[in-house]
Amino acid sequence: MRYLLAVITYFGYIFVITLYTLKLKKYLSLPVHLRSEVYPEIPGSQGSREKSQYESLDWWTKPHRKNRLRRFWFLFKDYFLLAEYFRRNRAYWVFLYPWHIGFITLITFHILSFFGAVALLLGVPVVSGSPSFIGNTLYSFSLITGAISFTAGLFGSVGMLITRLTRRDLRDYATPQNYFTYIFLLAVFLGGLYAWLSVDPKFMEYREFWKGLITLKPIDVKPASEVHIVLFALLLIYLPFTRSLHYVTRLFGFLLIRWDDAPNAKGSLLETKIKEMLDQRVDWKGPHIRTGSTWSQLASESMSQDKK
Repeated sequence: MRYLLAVITYFGYIFVITLYTLKLKKYLSLPVHLRSEVYPEIPGSQGSREKSQYESLDWWTKPHRKNRLRRFWFLFKDYFLLAEYFRRNRAYWVFLYPWHIGFITLITFHILSFFGAVALLLGVPVVSGSPSFIGNTLYSFSLITGAISFTAGLFGSVGMLITRLTRRDLRDYATPQNYFTYIFLLAVFLGGLYAWLSVDPKFMEYREFWKGLITLKPIDVKPASEVHIVLFALLLIYLPFTRSLHYVTRLFGFLLIRWDDAPNAKGSLLETKIKEMLDQRVDWKGPHIRTGSTWSQLASESMSQDKK
């Protein structure tokens, strides 16, 4: 069984990292967004609450200032507090928030377990009261994130499943995959909670398991831990086929789209990207489109016709 656990864990991490990398590469290679799609501005931009900077005369000639503190606070509220859900639908937020926090801390717990195993290999004790600050920190944070993940995640999964099933305004927009994801994560959280409470209260066994993976010398673990390890590996394989990538792409949405207010200056990288897009040829037909022309040619023709 030890070798099966090792293989499925190796495969799970390689698979999720590979597919996430390919998807992120695809997103980053997409065409430049249109500014008209992101108007008006939101907190964190250099415009005021009353108006957008684009309403100012010759805005592109003025100093380009950004309030990074406001942007950080906005992102923090969006990611870790789900403030918009709290403001609009608190009854839904009660379950959505622990579900999301459970998922985030679940990933964090497994990352900390990996670094805990690395510390053990370097001779650093990862125990309570460890003489090493790093060892004591890894132990404490692993215990905290594991406990939060399994308890909050389990509560959130049950609540989200019941809420989606009982509320028609949410049920009408739910897909079979939504329900499968809730049940799957419920099983992952429940398996982790049972393993933690019954056989591995300090997560020592899981760190030893990771130590065996790093040294290519897999070890046997108790059945309860086996269940959680298998479920988490399967979750990693399943994640690329869900909307979980939005934890990363939302950052792109804010930093590269909604807050991208850099002017299109002559000779800039933005100008180069726009020119590349305008030089692309149209390969579809329409009464107002001449197939084979570039977008810049079509735009010029349209302007000439307007003048006439």
